[in-house]
Amino acid sequence: MRRGSWKIRIFIGLAIVAFAFVQRCNNKEENPYTGRIQNINMSTEQEVAIGLQSAPEVAQQYGGLYPDERLQSFVDQLGNKLVNNSIARETPYKYDFHLLADDQTINAFALPGGPVFVTYALFSQLNEAQLAGVLGHEIGHVIGRHSAERIADSNFWKTVSMGASVGADAGGIVSSIGQNTLLTNGREDELESDELGVLFMIQSGYDPYEMINVMEILKAAAGPNRVPEFQSTHPDPDNRIERIKEAIDRIKGQQ
Repeated sequence: MRRGSWKIRIFIGLAIVAFAFVQRCNNKEENPYTGRIQNINMSTEQEVAIGLQSAPEVAQQYGGLYPDERLQSFVDQLGNKLVNNSIARETPYKYDFHLLADDQTINAFALPGGPVFVTYALFSQLNEAQLAGVLGHEIGHVIGRHSAERIADSNFWKTVSMGASVGADAGGIVSSIGQNTLLTNGREDELESDELGVLFMIQSGYDPYEMINVMEILKAAAGPNRVPEFQSTHPDPDNRIERIKEAIDRIKGQQ
């Protein structure tokens, strides 16, 4: 009886894992703006809805919006300039750009579907071209559908983990593998967004080498005890600088 029960568990576990892989294969599609094949399980309309719904709560986590309409307008106008001079204007996303009140946390990020945020702590250290690089990078995350891809990856690994737990009590191991995979993909997302940011800067008339100065600012902000690259969701600034230089040479060579 116990042996039969064990066999049933193995069968069910394998069936769940097989379902996860079949579903993952069926979810693959080509991103029309980057040409990259991705695992996506939501529509662009769903991305926009998630971003709009999440934006107010996320802003509050950083102290709300910075209370200066002039600076808010500047950030929004610069962001829209990048959108209107790039392929971003052809996408279905609802871009809007916000300056957050947080003057301690150096950060910028994008939500699915178009909302882009930069903290005052980072904004205050940037000139216009450098801010264009930061906003262009975040637009790249939206176009690259990186959040949607991470959500699909997370759902895949949750299903695989459930199958492994049922079949062999190995769910924790599989979950660990999944998390490591997500971190690796996250770093590639950052590098892809760096390259898109460089492209958008050039298309909008900004010096792309200012993006390198942004990396130096981020490097200085992290201090001497930076987390090793393999333990971080972001590539080491030094490695990003080399990739940015390569992207600048390649893009300028194509013009």
